Amino acid sequence: KEINVTLQEEIAELKEVTVNAGYYTVKEKERTGSISKVNAKDIEKQPVQNVLSALQANVPGLDITQQSGVPGGSFQVRIRGQNSIANGNDPLYIIDGVPFSSTSLSPVNNSNFHIFLTGTSPLNTIDPANIESIEILKDADATAIYGSRGANGVILITTKKGKAGKTKVNLNFYSGIGNLTRYMDLLNSEQYLEMRREAFANDGKTPGSSDYDLNGLWNNTRYTDWQKVLIGNTAKSNDIQLSVSGGSDLTQFSVGGGYHRETTVFPGNGADQRISTHLSLTNTSQDQKFRINAVVNYSVNFSDLINRDLTTEALTLAPVAPALYNEDGTLNWEPESSGLGSWTNPLAYLKGGYDATTNSFLGNIDVSYRLLQNLTLKTSIGYTNTGMKGVRTAPKSMYDPYYTTYSYYSTFFQNNIQNWIIEPQLNYDVKFKNHQSLSVLAGATFMNQEQQNTNQSASGFPNEALMKNIGSASTITTTSAFNQYRYQALFGRINYTIEKRYIFNLTGRRDGSSRFGPDKQFSNFGAVGVAWIFSEEAFIKKHLDFLSFGKLRASYGTSGNDQIGDYQYLDTYSTTANNTYQGKSALNPSRLFNADYAWEINKKFEAFIEMGFLKDRIFLQAGYYKNRSSSQLVSYALAPTTGFNSILSNLPATVQNTGVEIELNTTNFQKKEFKWNTSFNISIPRNKLVDFPNLEANSSYNSTLVIGEPLNIRKLYHYTGVDPQTGLYTFLDVDSSGTYNSTDRTVIKDFGRKFFGGLLNTLQYKGFQLDVLFQFVKQDGYNYYPIGSPGIMIENQPTSVLSRWKNPGNITNIQKYSTDSGAPWTAYSRLKGSDRFLTDASYIRLKNLSLSYTFSEKSVRKLHLQGLSLYIQGQNLLTITNYQGLDPETGQTTLPPLRLITGGIRITL
Repeated sequence: KEINVTLQEEIAELKEVTVNAGYYTVKEKERTGSISKVNAKDIEKQPVQNVLSALQANVPGLDITQQSGVPGGSFQVRIRGQNSIANGNDPLYIIDGVPFSSTSLSPVNNSNFHIFLTGTSPLNTIDPANIESIEILKDADATAIYGSRGANGVILITTKKGKAGKTKVNLNFYSGIGNLTRYMDLLNSEQYLEMRREAFANDGKTPGSSDYDLNGLWNNTRYTDWQKVLIGNTAKSNDIQLSVSGGSDLTQFSVGGGYHRETTVFPGNGADQRISTHLSLTNTSQDQKFRINAVVNYSVNFSDLINRDLTTEALTLAPVAPALYNEDGTLNWEPESSGLGSWTNPLAYLKGGYDATTNSFLGNIDVSYRLLQNLTLKTSIGYTNTGMKGVRTAPKSMYDPYYTTYSYYSTFFQNNIQNWIIEPQLNYDVKFKNHQSLSVLAGATFMNQEQQNTNQSASGFPNEALMKNIGSASTITTTSAFNQYRYQALFGRINYTIEKRYIFNLTGRRDGSSRFGPDKQFSNFGAVGVAWIFSEEAFIKKHLDFLSFGKLRASYGTSGNDQIGDYQYLDTYSTTANNTYQGKSALNPSRLFNADYAWEINKKFEAFIEMGFLKDRIFLQAGYYKNRSSSQLVSYALAPTTGFNSILSNLPATVQNTGVEIELNTTNFQKKEFKWNTSFNISIPRNKLVDFPNLEANSSYNSTLVIGEPLNIRKLYHYTGVDPQTGLYTFLDVDSSGTYNSTDRTVIKDFGRKFFGGLLNTLQYKGFQLDVLFQFVKQDGYNYYPIGSPGIMIENQPTSVLSRWKNPGNITNIQKYSTDSGAPWTAYSRLKGSDRFLTDASYIRLKNLSLSYTFSEKSVRKLHLQGLSLYIQGQNLLTITNYQGLDPETGQTTLPPLRLITGGIRITL
């Protein structure tokens, strides 16, 4: 009788996880720096358009805030805090070895005529389905090899590549809906009218000709919940992906494409769409000496969304406001007797057009050749080109027909960023007989980036149909800008390992940037990292057999920061329409030359411990970091006699970021058919301004910064209640002068994160898998407050204003209703700059829930498939918070992140 025995590796014990550190790879347990990794399987569990959303709550030290729920909206990304007072704090993005600009291509921000109030995210052009892994580099040891570009951390994105084996065809499709997660409690028609009438009564006045809600022009019996009408619709999303991959031992390939479409909760049929393609090809010679890898990512985004984020209108329109349409289907302006419209119809923005197309190309070729047994020559050549082109139109139909002389006008915009980079490098790796190994890397970087923006305002079109044809305009005004950034560097790394226990890592880089003045363009940066894998010591193995892994690691290093914009050190001039000489435009000096304009300097230290217990069923990472950024580039006040208000200069101001990061991964239960894993991470950051010489004399910053306090503070008046006699808000008057100024802003409040993190539970039973991710954030913020004080204008208010002051002697925290633009308005304006609206804006959010079922191999074989799974996914399903507004993440009046629920299918042929 013949018995076949098959041996399988125990993945938990034998698998060596490798992380990408950019210019080199390193085994997870042998790294000396802070590098966190997120895999494709973690990303595909979330129905996201932008991969940054999938990173939220998953990585310690990585603080991501979604700034808008509009498709294509922006994110704020910070790795271990804010290092610079006045300049860029964004991390460096590297996609397949090529730097990818974090600059928004969104056209000029105009709060009255723009849906992307916070800009757009360039990473919207990257399809999450094409991503294989993401590494986040945080400390000096991990980032120093990137020099000044990595001062704020590095995010490395690696797209999918083919693997040797049978050719696979993967098809993935999902469809879903999105809605607002919560609505505000606002006044109904009866409550609103009571507020307005009482306001006039308190002032002894009667409604005037422009008080349309009370003078009979508007129908007071109407009630419209504008939140439901303007931001309460259902967004729809659809996504389909198709890819083919495979190859032999020498050649591997992966090719794929996808389509994503997502609408908004606003009225109208506008959508954000993306078509993406991906190609990867790797070939290795027969003798294994030569290797070439080529990667191409190309996408096209189309956007025809409504011109404006209507969240403000949804919260402020009076519930008795007129109907949106007339009986004949035209927009209703509810005109008064003169014909002038009595309100701004919010759906007028649908008449304006916003059409934008974004093309993004990223290509990279890696070529390597093994010169000797331990010596390899490698060259990487990369190119990116991202451009946005579009038009915004404002036809007559968008405006009140009373203005008969209004002319059609359009804004044409074209923004482009292109970048090429060449990086040759030599790698020397050798292992010695006495269990020691040496790895040496040396290389150079040559990079050029060009950005060009063109905006054209056009008017005088003969009719609305030609508004997207600039050649039909009679008047065109053009503004343009061109920026060039050049960067060069030499870099190196030496890694020495002794007996797989003692690891030493030394990195260095000499950077050259075109953004600095003469003799200041080059600077040297570097770092040292050390690690001791103490679990490999004989005495640990003997006495602590439950400890499967233990490591102490630390690093210290320096880097610069050149996220400062181009040409800042040069004399610059500008022109204005009012400044002419003999009919010709004159030049005005706008900035002084500064020969000493130099690098900001960042010094980083960290110490961490990593421990695994019971064959790594329990794995803990915990540590402390301290980063100091000095030689801050800030605006320094000048004497008026110079002719300039200020000059950008390096001051010995110092910003410090410290923090504790903890990550815990556990296998709680593991049997043949059931497995339960938990991942928990928490970050506790602290930021403060350590030093700023002559801060009080610098008017640019003394009103917003305080030595010893975080950068993200606000100086506020202290609210002392409502005066029982006058019914007006009162505040602490420090010197009892009866007037208020900056010295009365005695309350200093930090609006930064106190701590943040995530808790992920993964349960697997047979073919079922359930993933539940909770996000938690501890922070302070402002509760929602209306534009004007209660009753002063035709504007709705939260129901909290019902507890207002009515009569002398009343004790309440809401001042009396009033239409007076004098003392009541002044008191309310001061209230918005006080601690009255401060609140605990912390929240716990069910960030993601994913339930999937994967059919067994036996089942799919009957269907002639290699794999089949069904899934349901939800995002932002539940938020627990004391914040009184739409959402504690985005704050006041921007559309918040939506609740998304999707269902889909994955098929492997």
